Amino acid sequence: MKQGPLTENELQWLDDTLEQYASEHSVIDVSELDGYLTAILSVPVTLEPEFWMVALWGGEKHIPQWKNTRERDRFMDLTFQHMADIEERLIDFPEQFEPLFGEQELEGQSFTVIGDWCYGYMRGIKLAQLPPVSEQLNSAYQLISMHGSQAYAEEVDLLTAEQFEAHIAALPASVLDLYQYWSFLAQQNTPQPKIAETKVGRNDPCPCGSGKKFKQCCLH
Repeated sequence: MKQGPLTENELQWLDDTLEQYASEHSVIDVSELDGYLTAILSVPVTLEPEFWMVALWGGEKHIPQWKNTRERDRFMDLTFQHMADIEERLIDFPEQFEPLFGEQELEGQSFTVIGDWCYGYMRGIKLAQLPPVSEQLNSAYQLISMHGSQAYAEEVDLLTAEQFEAHIAALPASVLDLYQYWSFLAQQNTPQPKIAETKVGRNDPCPCGSGKKFKQCCLH
């Protein structure tokens, strides 16, 4: 697998592929995928790839019917490469961490869209079934939750332009604070529990839908 950040063309290919196979149950674009992977890397439990890759699509019933193995393998390779790049920034280069927010054109102006990213982050967090965060970090968690939940849609709509820009500016630091908090919890509670829906044998088909044996795919 290649290393380093994805190119613009690779990110666009991922975005197009997610859009092509999206459903009401799945991650819908590359911004939501970025948030989803960031959350999986942040939580203090190990979410196995065969679990979160299936959950990405909304369950086994919604795994795409890929055109061919090349398309399937490229999606998985680029997803894991992007995940590794996020992890490197979270751990070694936090000053370079930047959520992959979307952009929307409206009446000739470009606006930052953070909702998709936050929805992806909250989707990943929910997989871990975590207890509430500490009181000190509740505001950081609520900032992401506010933009990542339909329950707060009316509150978001009432934000002024200045308030929305302030939320955009504060979000990366909130993500890093939560990552560091959960990393500390993980160190205090080793060995970490691992979350997977079913136990998959090494020679069984990988539940991510790749068509490969588990030992040749998500096991590593």
